[in-house]
Amino acid sequence: MPGTVIVGTQWGDEGKGKFTDYLAKEASLCVRYQGGHNAGHTIVADGDVFKLQLVPSGVLYPWVVPVIGNGVVVDPVVLIDELDMLESKGIDSRRVRVSGNAHLIMPYHQELDRVTERYLGKNKLGTTKRGIGPAYADKAARVGLRVQDLFDPKIFREKLDLVLREKNGVLAKVYNRLPVDADALARDYLGLAPRLEPLVDDTVHLVHEALDAQQWVLFEAAQATFLDLDHGTYPFVTSSNPVAGSVCGGAGVGPRDLERIVGIVKAYTTRVGSGPFPTELPEGDAEGDVMVERGGEYGTNTKRRRRAGWLDAVMLKHAVRINTCTELALTKLDVLSQFETLKICVAYEDERGTRYDHVPYHQSVVHKVRPVYETLPGWGHDIEHAETLDELPVAARDYVRFIEEFTGVHVSLVGVGPARDQTIVLPRAA
Repeated sequence: MPGTVIVGTQWGDEGKGKFTDYLAKEASLCVRYQGGHNAGHTIVADGDVFKLQLVPSGVLYPWVVPVIGNGVVVDPVVLIDELDMLESKGIDSRRVRVSGNAHLIMPYHQELDRVTERYLGKNKLGTTKRGIGPAYADKAARVGLRVQDLFDPKIFREKLDLVLREKNGVLAKVYNRLPVDADALARDYLGLAPRLEPLVDDTVHLVHEALDAQQWVLFEAAQATFLDLDHGTYPFVTSSNPVAGSVCGGAGVGPRDLERIVGIVKAYTTRVGSGPFPTELPEGDAEGDVMVERGGEYGTNTKRRRRAGWLDAVMLKHAVRINTCTELALTKLDVLSQFETLKICVAYEDERGTRYDHVPYHQSVVHKVRPVYETLPGWGHDIEHAETLDELPVAARDYVRFIEEFTGVHVSLVGVGPARDQTIVLPRAA
């Protein structure tokens, strides 16, 4: 079956938007299967910059149907704003399809996210405060409201009144906040229904129709492997499962529907928010500052400065295993062009000198390990105009080959700049 998954192998911000856009040009459907508007994709196309939060990247191709699957949590206000942004830039947003089973992010989710993070103080998780976690919590507790509820005012109000009994109690009695006005909230959200209703569909059926017709379907993750709720650096993770296997639940397909799994890896490593980061360079470090400034390492949505460090090949190899990646796409190789020497983390050591060639399962170990580096030569000049592998400097080619050999997976695409056409396609060796 022609299903392809594109998934981040680090802590997000690997540049998935660019390669999702690049791969989507051959697709029939581009399906987002998890997450909310806490993850943004930046795409540069024909000189224009698109910052997408909910709408799948394939929207920029008029023949692609962008699908928001049942595993996504949707803030309808944000979605409508994004659709309006696309329309203002000449992109037809009427092709977007939204699962009626996707859960809604409500204002009380955002309020709870803000006050909870504030009360955690120094132990805060570094969330985007956009209500993602509380929305997924309500989904698991089976008190969530779904997109389809917007089109039945009676059911919407019954569910809203039920959930607000608990939410308003917590807001008022625990956090000393004003309760949510159910009448105003119902009026505002039900007022969005006419705009959204033409977009709502049975997305599982839609996806399977395309797969059965042997059309190529691209499945797109938000966030990345090490922000996965089960496989990431818990508790400094997101509230859903970005790993490739979660396509099955979040889009309604089976494992045999997936043929190709593309792991996106940045040529160095970054993360946003709190949590362990073995190869992190301290803020103010000259090499880290180069990565941040040349790579534009500021959050698409939050504008927060990302923490930066050398490529961690240990976690990359682990991500390849978890996702069963069939290939890798390397982004932002051009950012490293200024360095005379480069480092890649190939193992960890703990305080006692114990060496780890894999990611330790215990959080106390992960927080304290030191990186063991392999040093490679840099290439010392810009590569933004390279169009083939042979046009890359030898040292840049060696960097790519090192990643391939260490992970055991072919690097099929290399990004040498932010634009669509700044992509080198690497055929497999004969």
